[in-house]
Amino acid sequence: MNSTTTARTTRRRTLYVASAALTAAAALTLAVCSGANAAEAKPAGHTQSNSVAAGGWSGLQLTSAKTASPVRTQRLADGVSTAEITRLGEQHYRAKIVARGEVLATLETNGHDDGLDANDMFVTLTLDGQVHSWMGGGHQGPGTFTLAGGWQAKVTKLGELRYRAQIIGHDGVAATLETNQHDVGLNANGIYIVLSSGGIISAHA
Repeated sequence: MNSTTTARTTRRRTLYVASAALTAAAALTLAVCSGANAAEAKPAGHTQSNSVAAGGWSGLQLTSAKTASPVRTQRLADGVSTAEITRLGEQHYRAKIVARGEVLATLETNGHDDGLDANDMFVTLTLDGQVHSWMGGGHQGPGTFTLAGGWQAKVTKLGELRYRAQIIGHDGVAATLETNQHDVGLNANGIYIVLSSGGIISAHA
């Protein structure tokens, strides 16, 4: 092998080593970029699941804590209980019914009003975060009853702890309340109505 052949062989080896190094660098760069793009391309559901798996529920709790905003505390009709009202989002409120430091019940609106019969004290929470409470005036269903504001309520029993109340005005059925193991409530043009899971209906202006 002469000196010229030796020089060519050396250059080929140098080029091969350089080419291998570039190929390795390119592969590493591609792997890093592919990882980043894969993370960006994951559907929202997968991203949320990964976040929960990596950090537990703390991230979700922080988001919830930031969006929840205390509004006010309001005394209720029995003179003992209060409603602690929190805004959770657009037309989404929560009211904790508290007596002597103990939470007795929770009302929550999420696209609809809510209501509660708390031992003959009736409470409603409306979509705009307003709480109304009153004492008594309940009618035990099934049956048809005249409510405040001239509304008629036709209450029928559907099953165990399940009742339906059709709220009837001059033009027919204006709204329907239905319990399914829990009480429900409604704001009917300024008339507040609660139907309990035991079939008791009451209304107040």
